[in-house]
Amino acid sequence: MSKTILVTGIGGLTPRSIATIIREKHPDYKIIGCDIDKKAMGFFMLMKDGRKLVDEYYICPRCDTLEYFPWIEKLVTDREIDYAFVQPEAEIVEWGSYFEKYGKYPCAVFMGCKLLSESLRDKSIMADLLEGTEYIPKTIKVTQENPRFNDIEKEIGFPCWIRATEGTGGLGSLRLDDISSYKSWLFINSNIPEFTVSEFLTGRHLANEMLYYNGEYIKGAALECAEYVMANTAPSHVTGNTHFGRFLNEDRINEFCDNCIKYLENKLGVPAHGILSFDLKEDKEGNMKVTEINIRHMAYTGVMAHVGFDLIEDTIRIMEDGNCRNIDRAPFFHYKKPYVFLRDVDVEPIVLESESIFDIRENL
Repeated sequence: MSKTILVTGIGGLTPRSIATIIREKHPDYKIIGCDIDKKAMGFFMLMKDGRKLVDEYYICPRCDTLEYFPWIEKLVTDREIDYAFVQPEAEIVEWGSYFEKYGKYPCAVFMGCKLLSESLRDKSIMADLLEGTEYIPKTIKVTQENPRFNDIEKEIGFPCWIRATEGTGGLGSLRLDDISSYKSWLFINSNIPEFTVSEFLTGRHLANEMLYYNGEYIKGAALECAEYVMANTAPSHVTGNTHFGRFLNEDRINEFCDNCIKYLENKLGVPAHGILSFDLKEDKEGNMKVTEINIRHMAYTGVMAHVGFDLIEDTIRIMEDGNCRNIDRAPFFHYKKPYVFLRDVDVEPIVLESESIFDIRENL
């Protein structure tokens, strides 16, 4: 049966990826996209076969305004929307507030409660919750008004890593080698009010996307972010977009992330529910540390769907069924081949069956 699905923040990479997979898997579904930016790319994109990415698109109010939910409610009613993929994290938190106020969502969605969403969206809150555990590197919160120069030298030490407490894509990220570079970075980023400063980790950058339903860990899969798109344009050489990545069958990554979620559930007194996406970094001994936990699908969700790990389809099934009974349990999902992927600006991701193709080309 055909459905109508709303995808919010359609200008972003992840919402566009979600819409692409829906279009491929459910060509009969109607997709409506909204965004606060009239130049959102998702409004105008075409699929390879010439079809539009979205059937209809609308400019929406900001989610922190009084106009937002009346606008969403009217859209849901007028366009007969069945389900929504709410992707910007600020919107997810606001939808959580809506549920707390009215006991329902504007339409069917799959997301966690407001308390969990708020706690993970703000990296300084997450750091406070995980303080003193094995899950995170040594971390302190700093602000423009309270830069805590002495604490950084004594508690963290140099080199260290600085980034904004909110946002993705490595916002404000940089390795700091001394107090002078720290002061310069605060000045350059004076428009960002809060940062976290943590110990500098030298190992692999890992990511893990996981599905929870009312506290049950249903499935999860991992990958390594090995190289970044346009890395030389960022002072940190980390842009938030992976150019080259490896899909990993390392159960210890899933186990570590699930243990971290269980710790947070106990600390907050709420069950994990929805899609949770980890960014992790290894220290020089190979110990994993959490750098952030996103409360939504991550940017790799579309390319993961193409190699057998499709949380987009699972999300649709959960919204359609109203439960997770028809979702395959795969807490330690293994890819069938040692897949790798390539991504770049303005091109679709490319999946390769292994890294051996690179060696073959070099030996010609």
